[in-house]
Amino acid sequence: MCETTINRPLPSASIELALRYSLEGFFNTKQMSKDPAVLFYTSDFLTGTTLMSNEQVGKYIRLLCIQHQKGVLSEKDMLKICDSYDEDIYEKFDKSDEGYYNKRMRDEFEKRKKYSESRANNRKKKEDMNNICKSYEEHMENENENEDVNNTKSKRFVKPTLDELSQYMDSIGMNDVSNKFFDFYESKGWMIGKNKMKDWKSAVRTWKQNNLKVSTNQHKLATL
Repeated sequence: MCETTINRPLPSASIELALRYSLEGFFNTKQMSKDPAVLFYTSDFLTGTTLMSNEQVGKYIRLLCIQHQKGVLSEKDMLKICDSYDEDIYEKFDKSDEGYYNKRMRDEFEKRKKYSESRANNRKKKEDMNNICKSYEEHMENENENEDVNNTKSKRFVKPTLDELSQYMDSIGMNDVSNKFFDFYESKGWMIGKNKMKDWKSAVRTWKQNNLKVSTNQHKLATL
């Protein structure tokens, strides 16, 4: 059995919403079915709550924790935490026949569950247990890169700088509205509707029609 230190710093890519497993609990398959934690990406959370007050953020994180424990939130759960309808908080949750749920929390829960199950199945097939802790830490660092059960890596969205926006707008023949574009999507947490932006260049092109340069150099208007 490998050694572990409870106070060892967590990997830089993420922190957990709850305390890590004890070593005994981590090896116990039954306890794994009651996983007390999910990966929590601080940068994404801070971006998504930029326009919330500290009080709203506190209510929001409590609702996420309750969803993780219960799977879905009832109207009573929402009102008990929020006291009354709060549009900024409610818009973070989708509503189904079952109740309210945050899609990102649900996705992270399912990814963690699948990973835990795969590790449990792998351990059943192996006699050597020496690499379990190492594989767990690698998972903590890399899980957000794995968007499907086949561990196919996909590129994470990185918001552009003002210089990148300005240069790209110029390259496709549109006026430089980089400041306006940046401020608009920064206020939205770089979301398009309820979905995280995946390609900022594509989003820029949707602005192009209303921001074309008045120029005789028509070749500049070539699209990608």
